[in-house]
Amino acid sequence: MKMNKGVTQNDTTVVEWDFKATEQAAEQGDVEAQNSLGFMYEQGQGVARNYAKAFEWYLKSAEQGVAEAQNNLGNIYLNGLGVAQNDAKAVEWYSKAAEQGLAFAQNSLGFMYLNGQGVAQSDAKAFEWYLKAAEQGLPWAQFNLGNIYLNGLGVTQSDTKAVEWYLKAAEQGLASAQFNLGFMYLYGQGVAQSDSKAFECYLKAAEQEDASAQYVLGVMYYEGRGVAKNEAKAIEWLTKAANNGNMEAKEILSK
Repeated sequence: MKMNKGVTQNDTTVVEWDFKATEQAAEQGDVEAQNSLGFMYEQGQGVARNYAKAFEWYLKSAEQGVAEAQNNLGNIYLNGLGVAQNDAKAVEWYSKAAEQGLAFAQNSLGFMYLNGQGVAQSDAKAFEWYLKAAEQGLPWAQFNLGNIYLNGLGVTQSDTKAVEWYLKAAEQGLASAQFNLGFMYLYGQGVAQSDSKAFECYLKAAEQEDASAQYVLGVMYYEGRGVAKNEAKAIEWLTKAANNGNMEAKEILSK
């Protein structure tokens, strides 16, 4: 067939056809397609968003043991999308996926144990599940594990271990970890104190629109801490922080 080079690809049409193909496969019993169809309904991808339909298809897939669907079903119950909100049900499905080794579910289960949502609160269990996910390289789990070590929750407090896990997450580009790592360098907790290293970490987070990091960066430029003093740069970063909702930056700029 000769292609018409004058025809522009219609992305909407492609997405709609993808939905139809996925729907057909799901209705024929393809468990992975059932999970994908649930996601499409949840996100409104190729079809009108429908949380009840998302729940329906996630459930079909999850009941047949698909870990990703079990995790998605946990999210659905946690947020009450298309079904009554139920923390206990969220824990039930996160547990099934986590036991199959799915890092996202392990991280979510750690959160549920840490906060006592749908399950008896347990710092030790939170640590256990965060560790499993963090060891698989999930940056949010690595960040959460850093917090666990920093605060000594369910494990012996260790600034050094906190830095170790923050660093792993920061190297993957997680702004929250970059911010916390900056804090550790700034105050010499678990690592040799270094204003310049702190500045580097805060800059990486600030460039990802982290308002708190933008505020600290503005202060560091104003004080000449870890970087040459530059009031113009200070105002630039404080303004960005204020525009992103940082109240401390707004207060400084209003004076």
